Amino acid sequence: MLSVALRTLRARWATFTGSFVALCLGVALLTVTGLALASSATAPQRAPERFAAAPVVVKGQDTLRVPTPTGDRESRLAHPRPVPAATVAKLRKLGPVVADRSFAVRATDAPTDLVGHPWSTAAFAPYDLATGRAPRTADEVAVTGDWARPGRHLHTDRGPVRVVGTLTSRGFENAVFFTDARAARLSPSVTQLAVEADPAAVGEAVGDSAQVLTGKARRLADADPGRDDEALTAMNSLFGTAGGVTAFVSVFVVASTFAFAVAQRRREFALLRTAGATPGQIRRSVLTEALAVGALASATGCALGSHGAPHLAAWVVDNGLAPAWFTIGDHTWPYHAAFWTGLLVALCGATAASWRAGRTGPTEALREASSESRTITRGRLLSGAALLLTAAVALGLSLADDPTGLLHRKSYISRPMLLITAAALLSPLVLRPLTRLLTWLPGACAMLVRENTAAGMRRAAALAAPVLVTVALAGSLLGATETLNRARTAETSERTTAAFVVIPPAGTGFDAAALRRLRAVPGAETSPTSSTAVHVLEDDVALVRSEARAATPGPLAATTRLPLAAGAVSDLDDDSIIVNEEWQRHRVGDRVRVWLGDGSPRTLRIAAVMTTGTGDNGVYVTPRNAPGARADRIDVALTRGADPETVATALREALGTGNGQVLTREAWIRATHPEPHRTTRLGLLLVLGIALLYTGISVANTMAMATSDRARDLALLRLAGATRRQVLRLTGAEALTVVAAGALLGLLVAAVNLAGMASALALLSAPATIQLPWQALGTTTAVCAFLAVTSALVPAALALRRRPVELAGVRE
Repeated sequence: MLSVALRTLRARWATFTGSFVALCLGVALLTVTGLALASSATAPQRAPERFAAAPVVVKGQDTLRVPTPTGDRESRLAHPRPVPAATVAKLRKLGPVVADRSFAVRATDAPTDLVGHPWSTAAFAPYDLATGRAPRTADEVAVTGDWARPGRHLHTDRGPVRVVGTLTSRGFENAVFFTDARAARLSPSVTQLAVEADPAAVGEAVGDSAQVLTGKARRLADADPGRDDEALTAMNSLFGTAGGVTAFVSVFVVASTFAFAVAQRRREFALLRTAGATPGQIRRSVLTEALAVGALASATGCALGSHGAPHLAAWVVDNGLAPAWFTIGDHTWPYHAAFWTGLLVALCGATAASWRAGRTGPTEALREASSESRTITRGRLLSGAALLLTAAVALGLSLADDPTGLLHRKSYISRPMLLITAAALLSPLVLRPLTRLLTWLPGACAMLVRENTAAGMRRAAALAAPVLVTVALAGSLLGATETLNRARTAETSERTTAAFVVIPPAGTGFDAAALRRLRAVPGAETSPTSSTAVHVLEDDVALVRSEARAATPGPLAATTRLPLAAGAVSDLDDDSIIVNEEWQRHRVGDRVRVWLGDGSPRTLRIAAVMTTGTGDNGVYVTPRNAPGARADRIDVALTRGADPETVATALREALGTGNGQVLTREAWIRATHPEPHRTTRLGLLLVLGIALLYTGISVANTMAMATSDRARDLALLRLAGATRRQVLRLTGAEALTVVAAGALLGLLVAAVNLAGMASALALLSAPATIQLPWQALGTTTAVCAFLAVTSALVPAALALRRRPVELAGVRE
């Protein structure tokens, strides 16, 4: 059996080339993503940066810990607690104490990520003076790097300053060092400090009031110590999604290629059955061929993947998706996983084809060789119907139980796969009437396209399936993000009734003086709000964090229209909270135990309940229940008779240059229009790129095989009087017709998937408008059409170079 399979591969190498290339590429991509996943499983411990030379760092508590019956639950505090003054006094008795402060600084013609510190902390990195001297007065600073020289005057949002020294950059920040006194005025709160004393004595003095960091733990005092873990989580999601789509699409490509190859060889199998071959021998022959192709392609793919993985690592680092230290490690399991997955895909793709090849008797097989007796096999029909029913039931259950889950990225990326698979399996049922509809035009060419497509439905299904999958993926994934973003923008528009919105520079807030100046503007009613967070324990085991805003009820009602399902904004006070329907307890009047942004426990009455919406409605509390929060947004409504232009000018004057922006309502809505996260966007493009690449391979292979197999048909057209140009035009028209049919089916599948998301949005009381990515869909369809036409015309043109009489006598 093996020798027969090998001879068949040698004789029909062109037939198996497409399967080999598709499978090899799939295994290579699985190897690359597997190696990347294995290498991103854990992050190496970063060494301390800002406090590498500090003996001990004392940091205020920044983590909320709530005991539960199953253990403590932890969550990051929105407003870390400062180190208590009593603790600082104890530490000063043990040795020198240096308070650390960090605050954003913005200056013209300077790096955009400047951060201010007191000069005394520079020695703990340690920073070395490269030029100049240390700052001595309030208007002097020292900066890291070489972007400024001593003597340069800087216009900053903290006032004009003069550079008197530069320090050697250490690569992890662009720092501006002020005098200790100036830094204390700019940032009064102290959340961490360096102590030069015995660590044991420091720990005894601090107790439970703060954290004591020594050794490698000092890295927790650096800015954003969890950034590596967050980057690795994003990479795991990216590579996992890419690997899943690779496996998903490769099954389609390999299965359709093997099925079409077996359909082309039906006359060969009929003769083997007539010669005495049993159905089992036919099946084993096809599976042995798949095994040989799969083993060779998988081995080649693993080799290619080992060379491609380092290039992927370099790409994600260069594009800022991974930390600079990320490299591909030495792992073996991704090779095993990719190789055996490739072999399994090859065998699964060939199994259905092998059963069809060996299921019929000799006489029936010979009759089937002349024409296609069935549009779709029973197994394919049952599998497609089962998947379609599963997709419908899963959608219905999600809409009934948890419509919010349909808005999550993992859900709208993975859930469409069921419906896409079902549609691809059932596509032969609608391809015939759809192609007839597309070609229902007068003329001989349209009639020939219509009849040739109907006669070769297996060929049409093999070509339409990958086009359907790619168009449906593009429409479902990109359409989901656009639909969700449009709903969020509509929510913002409905919620914002203010005429103007005043915002500070990114990462900062308004001080008390700025708030007083803005409140004093004639004709303006201001509503300052602050970002904070509220934690609640659900079912006594789950500590849930909700983003919140702190606002005064009266001004909030004048500038914002909250989407309330019950209660009133005016009922909000220092003893109450406004929640949304996503909370486990959300009945007006109930009291709920919460932990505020600084970890303080409170029991608050529910004053009002908002609808869930797209998940951005959050929670509202009063400023008293947001200790440590600074106002970072001011909504401004106009009093009766106030002139908008006059008020806007007065607001800008009160704000001052470089202290923020005054935006109109329309400009605010445009500025806050949600855009896909960069990692998400690149992940979707990677997924669609993989699907389009596979589609190109499948389309090119299918058309090349089909056109070569129809050499006799083309010759008969030439003998019947058709010119070479007319035959080529007919071949191209057939390819375009099938691609158009596949694209239309893919568009329908995408629309159904997005209708499920729109239904979820409607159930959550959010604006629901389906957004289809027409540009991406058009580009995808155009690429598929170009590949299909090119792959059909090239072999047809080569075949038509021979005389029609010779071509008509060529063997199958």
